[in-house]
Amino acid sequence: MSTTLTSKGQVTIPKQIRDALNLAPGCSVDFVVNREGDVVIHKVSARASHKPDRFESARGKADVKWRTDDLMALLRGEG
Repeated sequence: MSTTLTSKGQVTIPKQIRDALNLAPGCSVDFVVNREGDVVIHKVSARASHKPDRFESARGKADVKWRTDDLMALLRGEG
């Protein structure tokens, strides 16, 4: 299987490879060059491609229920 590199450096992944890796439009892939100089393509799993949110572990854990007006007044130094 061969494909042609475009002027933008893009290639089309052949259908047989897309089918073998179960790739669909929007899927993330990872390219690696091994010791022999071969390029290996891996499908990035949905979990691995999701960048962790640094606030996710804290979300919903607060035990103090602030009303927006009260919190804004506190932050502004009012009353």
